[in-house]
Amino acid sequence: MTRFTRTPSLLLIIVCILFLSSDCTPSTSAPASNAATDAFLGCLAVEVPAGLIHNPASSSYAARLSSAARNLRHAQPDTPTPFAVVEAAEHSHVQATVRCARRHGVRVRTRSGGHDYEGVSYASADAAEPFVVLDIGALRGVRVDAARAEAWAGAGATVGELYHALGAASGTFAFPAGVCPSVGLGGHLSGGGVGRLARMYGVGADNVVDALVVDAEGRILDRSAMGEDLFWAIRGGGGGSFGVVLAWKLRLVRVPEKVAVFTVSRSGSPSAVDLVTKWQEVAPALPADVVLRVVLANRRAVFVAQSLGPCRRLLDIMGARFPELGVTLQDCEEMSWVQSTVYNYYHVLADDEQSDGGWRSKPLEELLLAATSRTSTSRPSPTTQAWERTWAAWIDKPEAGQNQMALDPYGGTLADISPSETPFPHRKGNLYQIEYYAVWRVNDDNDGSSKNASSWIQGLYKDMEPYVSKNPKAAYVNNRDMDLGTNQLQGNVTIYEKGRVWGERYFKGNFERLAAVKAMVDPHDFFRHEQSIPPLPSSCTNKFM
Repeated sequence: MTRFTRTPSLLLIIVCILFLSSDCTPSTSAPASNAATDAFLGCLAVEVPAGLIHNPASSSYAARLSSAARNLRHAQPDTPTPFAVVEAAEHSHVQATVRCARRHGVRVRTRSGGHDYEGVSYASADAAEPFVVLDIGALRGVRVDAARAEAWAGAGATVGELYHALGAASGTFAFPAGVCPSVGLGGHLSGGGVGRLARMYGVGADNVVDALVVDAEGRILDRSAMGEDLFWAIRGGGGGSFGVVLAWKLRLVRVPEKVAVFTVSRSGSPSAVDLVTKWQEVAPALPADVVLRVVLANRRAVFVAQSLGPCRRLLDIMGARFPELGVTLQDCEEMSWVQSTVYNYYHVLADDEQSDGGWRSKPLEELLLAATSRTSTSRPSPTTQAWERTWAAWIDKPEAGQNQMALDPYGGTLADISPSETPFPHRKGNLYQIEYYAVWRVNDDNDGSSKNASSWIQGLYKDMEPYVSKNPKAAYVNNRDMDLGTNQLQGNVTIYEKGRVWGERYFKGNFERLAAVKAMVDPHDFFRHEQSIPPLPSSCTNKFM
């Protein structure tokens, strides 16, 4: 959750991209000079066509830099910009960028979809340290192998493009990734990939069976070549720490030809408050193929459901488990799973075509956004009285505007998977994930909208503090939050103990193993940012070898 009490530069620029000496050994060398950046560009020009390298003097530079800036809070006039944007059209272009960057002491930020809440893929916190953005959005091919129920997807492909390809190949193939169609698969699966099918099939990273990665040496490695330790780490350990993912090999899952969905809105207290209170015990305990999320916004509680079966079965389940919600057959629709991915995205907030209160008429690309998430453990849960206070203070106020609080249930199969199976640890014992969003329009900030948004999200966050996980207070790395802590350097390598402060929030007991993998595959910390995995000190790595 980005707080707005920071200095103006840190309000808008998040990621600290740090120097690596040309021989890749720890040092206290100065930031890359103009000579170094010129040398980098000269090196790159040998292997990458000039039309794919955009610098501030190019007419194409501004458009390429902003092309995947999904949250414009990190694309303001005083944000330090990269000295070049490299559009990788081939795998060799990624290799060349990494090799030239190492050789000439240049920082690299890799961008696929550009959805990181803290802008780590295209923003820097220090204007004195030149950096380059490596845009892999063109590596977006998706190849479906129907006979094997598998697919190779380029890391630049979006979630929506993957779903479209699966729908074209078969009406019964699916993949358990997220809802937003413009999220890039490179970062999404690197952080886990929570979505509507997680309760049935686990998160997206649980269903990755191979990958292609460019390591710090500039080599392309598949699962066999990289080894099981690195393969484990890239599936949920967060982007930007271990290498550049070029492509994922995915295990597809089966869904029926028709799934059932409904969206119902309930307003007012105590009605909506009572339903949210009951939702806490019902949603995590529903059958694994049923997901029922709730979004609190616009003075309403909006319940959105999906079931891998017909409407009649879904209504029977609701009637038995949650009759208070009052869902009817007229509320329910049947459609293909691919159609349901579109339905879920456009029913995030609004449940009627005339509503302009949700994001359906306000694309994320046109918004300034502050967001964070927390995980709610099994006990205690907010009581009806607690929800009444929260509703009155934050939800049931016209000035809340587009701000929202979303509750996504865990449980089901997700709880049966070991928390160490992949780095994504939020499994058994977690009821649901809480996401807080404070949103304002690009042109609205002159009237103090950012201050109001900051006050709203921090107040709601504080109210929910007693009910989230503790020791550590867990969060989802794909909802990155720099207020949890940031890295510091000793010499030219990230300090492990400083990284633990934020790292155990995202990864719990998996953080130390992630750091051990980092020490093995990238000991000189070439791939790094303010919340990248630090190398585990050599004296601590023996138990992982």
